[in-house]
Amino acid sequence: MMENTESNNEKRLNDLKPKMSLKGVVTKIELFGAFVDVGVDTLGLIHISKIKREPLKRIQDVLHEGQEIEAWVERVDPEAGRLELTMVRPIQLEWKDIKPGLKVKGEVVRLEKFGAFIEIGAVRTGLVHVSEMSSGYVADPSEVVKEGDQVEVVILDFDRQKRQIRLSMKIEDSEEAFLEEDGLEEAPPTAMEVALRKALGQQPDEETFPPETPSPQPSKQKRRKELEAILSRTLEQRVRSSSDSS
Repeated sequence: MMENTESNNEKRLNDLKPKMSLKGVVTKIELFGAFVDVGVDTLGLIHISKIKREPLKRIQDVLHEGQEIEAWVERVDPEAGRLELTMVRPIQLEWKDIKPGLKVKGEVVRLEKFGAFIEIGAVRTGLVHVSEMSSGYVADPSEVVKEGDQVEVVILDFDRQKRQIRLSMKIEDSEEAFLEEDGLEEAPPTAMEVALRKALGQQPDEETFPPETPSPQPSKQKRRKELEAILSRTLEQRVRSSSDSS
């Protein structure tokens, strides 16, 4: 996740590194970008394309002189005395780093009727559906958050192909759900499964059958019954086929 914003006091251009977070004040606005004083011996430049992820026609729609902002170092050249900044948060979470259950902090960047989009420093913004904003009923996301709010969220799941990240603001509920899911052990095979394996000529793995087998978790009872029904039908079909062939 993003590093904490560092104090700019007594920093020099040589001290700055890409992705470093800085506080600054907009000193001048041009058609191509904005100059920002971040407390070093060179003004930083934020190009218009680096102010927001979405295309921006007028810088004045977002920034004004004297405004305090947070920006990140994009490129720095101490020898040339150049400092390029960005207001688009650098990617801190690659796809390989995103995991269900991971808690992150982010900024609310857009509200829709169905939820809020959160910038978490990943390749894409994440979505908190309105149903994941509170344990109670929420009619509109604006009842809970507004654009610019800093929030803590937990990753529910993600789809790399669709480039979607689902988030939740119900941290405690989500943590309990993930803990319960992690705590579930795979229930041992039933006698019906053993019979099916034998009918198919397979040997059961003895390690799978401890002397005292725990009963299946209540949440898996229904799936276990459905599986047994399928196995039963398969076994009967196998037996009938064997009888017909003999």
